[in-house]
Amino acid sequence: MANGLPSTLPGGTPTIRELLATGDRSFSFEFFPPKTPEAEEVLWRSIREIEQLRPTFVSITYGAGGTTRDGTIRVTERVAQDTSLTPLGHLTCVAHSRDELRSVIGAYAGSGVRNMLALRGDPPGGPNQPWVAHPEGLNHAVELVELIRSLGDFCVGVAAFPDKHPEATSLEADAQVLAAKAAAGADYAITQMFFGADDYFRLVDRAAALGCDIPVLPGIMPVTNIKQIQRMAELTGMALPTAVTDRLLAVEDDTAAVRAVGIEIATDLCERLLAGGAPGIHFITLNRSTATRQVFLNLRSSSPTTALSSLPAQG
Repeated sequence: MANGLPSTLPGGTPTIRELLATGDRSFSFEFFPPKTPEAEEVLWRSIREIEQLRPTFVSITYGAGGTTRDGTIRVTERVAQDTSLTPLGHLTCVAHSRDELRSVIGAYAGSGVRNMLALRGDPPGGPNQPWVAHPEGLNHAVELVELIRSLGDFCVGVAAFPDKHPEATSLEADAQVLAAKAAAGADYAITQMFFGADDYFRLVDRAAALGCDIPVLPGIMPVTNIKQIQRMAELTGMALPTAVTDRLLAVEDDTAAVRAVGIEIATDLCERLLAGGAPGIHFITLNRSTATRQVFLNLRSSSPTTALSSLPAQG
């Protein structure tokens, strides 16, 4: 029993909290709901490929402004019902009343999903725009954590930011927010993607100094497209070190080389994180599993350059 909750969910399925508590390294993968039949095929092919690796869990993201709510719930339910995987359903405050949030939580619960990631989400107008809460909704992720925990025996994850949330006044203030979410009942955190191992360790240390000792899973995405990662950094405030961009730009005219360098950078970063005590890695797949599977197997292989030489370069 942890935090007054049972160690497993109905049917004997362990929560993510309990899976992390075993002390085994966690490896998880993140997907997003597809928008077309073709994208649906890519997603489920990737999920089936990831299923063979027996990850700790897989997560399904919630689109900006809640735009993919129905798709997120549908995919998360199907993962729960049709695969052997443990699904994590995302949930954001954006554009949702408390009643709508309760409805989504109920939909997850109805399909047997008890693991949720509680996020405030980006402002309705998009990143870098002022935050505007729903008039009958919530302002902060900590309130969403409290709401979820008040409604049943759920395991709740939250976001963390090694490079600082764009709206945070300081790194210390950002750590205080993480500590507040843990105090409200969060069981673990998953970080926004980043490239600096020391930034991750400093975040964990700042949180620990505030009494926050929940597991913090690093969010990692192998770069396979330079323009895409530059755009993501611009939108999220993520630091993009020159040590990373220089290596990528040196081969920018060769798509295969960019992908190979991106995988190498991600593998090196993951090795540093795990050696330094990170409880695992959360891979951001963009619904194409090959690059993240390559990194995953690199971490398990004594010959990382040949671990997945037979796989097609899908992404």
